Amino acid sequence: MSTAYSPIDQRLLLTNVEWPTYERVLRDLEGRHLRFNFDRGQLEIMTVSAEHERVKKLLARLLEVLTEVLNIPVLSLGNTTFRREDAARGLEPDECWYIAHESQMRARDEIDLVIAPPPDLVIEIEISRSVVDRMEIYAALGVPEVWRCDGRTLIVEVLADDGRYIESDRSPAFPHVPLSGIVEHVNQTKRALSGRFASGLGSLLRSHNAAGQRRRCVQAGFSETGTSEACAEARP
Repeated sequence: MSTAYSPIDQRLLLTNVEWPTYERVLRDLEGRHLRFNFDRGQLEIMTVSAEHERVKKLLARLLEVLTEVLNIPVLSLGNTTFRREDAARGLEPDECWYIAHESQMRARDEIDLVIAPPPDLVIEIEISRSVVDRMEIYAALGVPEVWRCDGRTLIVEVLADDGRYIESDRSPAFPHVPLSGIVEHVNQTKRALSGRFASGLGSLLRSHNAAGQRRRCVQAGFSETGTSEACAEARP
């Protein structure tokens, strides 16, 4: 096993690491503020910056508001370690959620990716960058959707049939949410208090939902001044 250390990035890279050693390191360093990336014998142990954590928490709050406003059940597992020995890969997402599989996963205390699905959505903050390719690890684990943010821009990538991620202008987890409006809101409120951020985003989403409901009512043959209860509730 060989070692490379970067004091600037506070990163330790180990090579030729066996799977049992990786699992032992996870156990021995559990609870530490560290991130572990394992990719076929390479083990990267690194810290993350305060800016990395700030943006991560901001986007996690965004997802909380999204699911609350849209009334979507969700299971949040934060930076839980996900790994598969048969793929020889493992990592901790910055944040992750089960959405489509929430009901299937809500009661599980342990997650074995050999028999259970991976998280439906993960957030990948690319401020404290890794040497190991984390996107390749996500692909090997079968994560269907990744939101990538470098602190300035947010892009959505979805896992294609060929095992590679492709950029998408819509989120499969939230197909009717205007991502462009959300990105603009995040950029405008990056330094705002969390309460102001949540309130503003909630208003944005409620306005979008009401407009969408009105369009659906018109398409169904109701006028905006008709007697449909749903249409009446959707009127501004």
